[in-house]
Amino acid sequence: MSNFLRFRVLGDSLAAGVGCVRAEQSLGYLLTETLRAAGHQVQLSVHAVPGARSTDLAPQVRAALRAGVDLALVVIGANDLTSFTPPAVGARLLGEAVTDLRAAGGRVFVIPAPDLGLVSHVPPAFRQFVSQASHAYALAQTDAVRRAGGTVAEIDPGLLQRFAADLDLFSADRFHPSPAGYALIAEAVAPALRAEVTERAG
Repeated sequence: MSNFLRFRVLGDSLAAGVGCVRAEQSLGYLLTETLRAAGHQVQLSVHAVPGARSTDLAPQVRAALRAGVDLALVVIGANDLTSFTPPAVGARLLGEAVTDLRAAGGRVFVIPAPDLGLVSHVPPAFRQFVSQASHAYALAQTDAVRRAGGTVAEIDPGLLQRFAADLDLFSADRFHPSPAGYALIAEAVAPALRAEVTERAG
């Protein structure tokens, strides 16, 4: 059955689509098209801000709540890692954001911190350490999101391996995904997002 979804995208540059040539290549737009293809009417608004950390989520949440929210995608964590935000602090702030969105009746889908050990700027000698730190941060986020009633995207290790092996999945800055990279991420998380919407409709 079709239903109307006020879809809000919050978070950092990955949520905003930095690295894309056109807005239509970003995660929010790609996932909106996936939902529309499944028969839903979708109103998309992107509140994400490049460079945002978990400390910056609260004003984005307020903006989403003012617009009304049925489904929210939150992508956050990369800038927390580069700024050495303690996992407990970032996870608490993310959990608070999810709690507020859920209290307004929205379902919340979160893509946690990426593995920054895959970024080519990281010296090979430090990549294992950076990957471990990224994983620990994502685990703290996952626990906080689930406690707050949100859903966390399960990222297949095979997807990470594809990014590690193919520089074309990164944009020119070698940090953000390219349009091809965003398309791959959207394809990977789309089934779980559709399931989230189906559960809501049910």
